[in-house]
Amino acid sequence: MRSTLLALAAGLLAASPALAATAELKGADGKTVGTATVTEAPHGVLVRIEAKGLTPGWHGLHFHEKGDCGTPDFKSAGAHVHTTTAVVHGLLNPDGNDNGDLPNLYAGADGVAVTEVFSPLVSLNGAGGRPALLDADGSSIVVHASPDDYKTQPIGGAGARIACGVLK
Repeated sequence: MRSTLLALAAGLLAASPALAATAELKGADGKTVGTATVTEAPHGVLVRIEAKGLTPGWHGLHFHEKGDCGTPDFKSAGAHVHTTTAVVHGLLNPDGNDNGDLPNLYAGADGVAVTEVFSPLVSLNGAGGRPALLDADGSSIVVHASPDDYKTQPIGGAGARIACGVLK
């Protein structure tokens, strides 16, 4: 009886939706530059980023559609997470539908960035009809070389992908 209850409990835990996901952020050289933690909230996700070794200043930050950071340019992560085929980028764009958009990340003079931001545009498991970050092909979080201007297509002028982490 006890083993049956333990098996049932393990099955329920395995079937329950994820409440948090983490990503090890790596640079193009494969070295770890930080971590990202994404926690499910009632109406979106809370994202916590801790990174080091970045160029001082602002950096674009986005959720990308594939859980793949396998190439040094991180193009394997695909485009931003989105729900429609005609993707319009930009948190300040009135026609924006790019669910992968996040506020910029700031690295201080020492190259260290620590921030928490909230996104109402996604979910870990698809709650509220929002795109699921932990879907069949996963997703990643990408740090760009330059700031996102929140309007320009397709990525707000954020430039090269300099760090990437697969959400697990």
